[in-house]
Amino acid sequence: MRTNWFRSAALSVLALGMASSGQAQLADDDEIIVTGQYLSLDKMNAVKTPTPVINVPQSLSIIPSAQIEDQAFTNIGDILRYTPGLAASQGEGHRDAIIIRGNQSTADFFLDGVRDDVQYFRPLYNLEQVEILRGSNALLFGRGGGGGVINRVTKRAELSDNFTELTASIDTFGAHNIAGDTNFTLGADSALRINGFYEGLDNHRNGVDGTRFGINPTARFEIAPETTLDLSYEYLDDDRVVDRGVPSVPVTAGPDVPLEGFDKTFFGADDNQTTLQAHILRARADHAMTDNLRANLTVQYADYDKLYQNIYPAGLQPLSTLGTQDQCVAEFCVKLDGYRDTTDRANLIIQGNLVGEFETGRFTHTVLVGAEYGDQATANARIDNRFVTNNDDQIWTSLAANIDVPDFSFSAPARNRVSDVTFFSAYAQDQIDIGDTLKLVLGARFDSFDIDVLDIQNGNSRFTRKDEEITPRFGLIYKPQDNISIYGSYSETFLPRSGEQFLTLNLDGESTRPQFFKNSEIGAKWDIRPGLSLTSSVFKLDRESFTSVDPNDAAQLLVIEGSQTKGFEFQLTGDLTDQWYITTGYSYLDGQVDRVDGSGHNGNKTRQTPEHMASIWNNYQYNDRLAFGLGATYQDSYFVREDNAVEVPGYIRFDAAVYYDLSDATRLQINMENLADTNYFPDAHSNDNISVGRPRNARFTVKTRF
Repeated sequence: MRTNWFRSAALSVLALGMASSGQAQLADDDEIIVTGQYLSLDKMNAVKTPTPVINVPQSLSIIPSAQIEDQAFTNIGDILRYTPGLAASQGEGHRDAIIIRGNQSTADFFLDGVRDDVQYFRPLYNLEQVEILRGSNALLFGRGGGGGVINRVTKRAELSDNFTELTASIDTFGAHNIAGDTNFTLGADSALRINGFYEGLDNHRNGVDGTRFGINPTARFEIAPETTLDLSYEYLDDDRVVDRGVPSVPVTAGPDVPLEGFDKTFFGADDNQTTLQAHILRARADHAMTDNLRANLTVQYADYDKLYQNIYPAGLQPLSTLGTQDQCVAEFCVKLDGYRDTTDRANLIIQGNLVGEFETGRFTHTVLVGAEYGDQATANARIDNRFVTNNDDQIWTSLAANIDVPDFSFSAPARNRVSDVTFFSAYAQDQIDIGDTLKLVLGARFDSFDIDVLDIQNGNSRFTRKDEEITPRFGLIYKPQDNISIYGSYSETFLPRSGEQFLTLNLDGESTRPQFFKNSEIGAKWDIRPGLSLTSSVFKLDRESFTSVDPNDAAQLLVIEGSQTKGFEFQLTGDLTDQWYITTGYSYLDGQVDRVDGSGHNGNKTRQTPEHMASIWNNYQYNDRLAFGLGATYQDSYFVREDNAVEVPGYIRFDAAVYYDLSDATRLQINMENLADTNYFPDAHSNDNISVGRPRNARFTVKTRF
């Protein structure tokens, strides 16, 4: 029999099978209680309607908190490596960045269904689950989400329980983490829950460390049997060294490859740093008007203060090929560059949804009607560095185990802009049950974006733009039996150049016009038995003209006429036996760009899109107290940018875990990463910013509940 720790993961998957088969439990007030993987309005999950996973015409993955704990995930990148169709990008060492179906994004993140619109490393300490939906879908999320979105579902106060959980861990690099989760009732109709964590960051890279901490109190009030109010405040503080990895090595026959043998070398300065202070306040009210009509309203205000400054590698050449050697006296010279960037942002987002279920003759309807309003004020400035010896922002220095960074200062203003974005959206969707075997999903969303930019650096010049778009969603689901669905879907989304993008682009009509995405998908979902599910899909994702930073000049933009990604993916999740739990997936991605600024790169691979990716994780319960975990991730080779000038080799990494329950309340855990001590490069940002994977290491964790 599984222990309580593994039973929680199994119950999440069991709930998926039950929900997909239409089994639900009714409370006294006839409100549907849903658990585990059932995407419902009550759980604030991403699809916004009470729809079982098997009836969602879209590829998706759900990673519950039990899996996050079992595999000792500490960041979004860890999760992506065990999710088909997704890859992590480096994010310049100061933010989460993702590649979904060949499309890079630093903005398609949501928190309880509301846009989480700033660039930082998102913690996992206060999550119930992470939902990853693939494919364009503006109807549910608004702008962006070209390849898909990531929605984090936070823990909320519970009215019926009092508990405290404490977790402490340390790894062989010296990184450590302490987290707490406590919930206590304030009465029959109110409760308070507090999550918090402190993390000391460290790894195999010389001088790369940091700290971060956060606290998230939430309160729930049952104002009436049909009305609840949830209040939440989160404070995050992150202070870490910015590490942008290693440069690439020129190869005569090309393409270039990452620099090997410098896994510990830090190509930066002592004051490479990123800091973040974030305040996020949220209120949500849910009200059941009738048994078949429900509404919710969410108001979120977030204030972010972020800084990052860095010296980073921008090229590598033999001394013999350089016209000038600057500070370089070695056989190989590395070019250094740098800048300092500050961002202050305040977001106000108000979102309301109305969900109703009714019948018209032979048809049953689940209707979603919603609206969203937002106001986003941003101030962003950039200061370039200047090296003392050459009074330039770039310099060549010797390649060595310890890079000698010449004296410099951040003293050359490069950008200073403020912007204000206001947006309004209205959307409607109808899921129509046509008999017992056919479901039709029809919907559309109207978005209006109005932006005003003040360019302080260039004489307080002003730029304004307004975009209005209507984006559709269509899905058809055939169910030959309750536990099988076959679907086809078509959806669109668009990306106006808001937020950070407006603060960096050329302020003209062409550079700031929206980008458009179209996703076509055919798939199947099969609940093999309660607690074991298989999903698969084939898809085509088209992206219209977009821009990318010139790999030879970071201050210039390249226009890419478009891209297309075709692919296939599958995922199997659940209990193979009473003792054996598995989650495994595979994706094939064929991404190509049309043309890059007329440079003849037509047909090149899209950036950081491995053709093949696969992962597997197994939990085996040996007896009542002892369990084991074993997994592997495989990532094919990929090109860093659309110019396909640098290719990062593929790799396979093996991970393992051992769990021992001292009692029903206390668990000991060891997670081992990279068992074979493979040398690999998991992600990148540019052709000369390539991350170095961690060598063999272990994390020791103790968790107790009382």
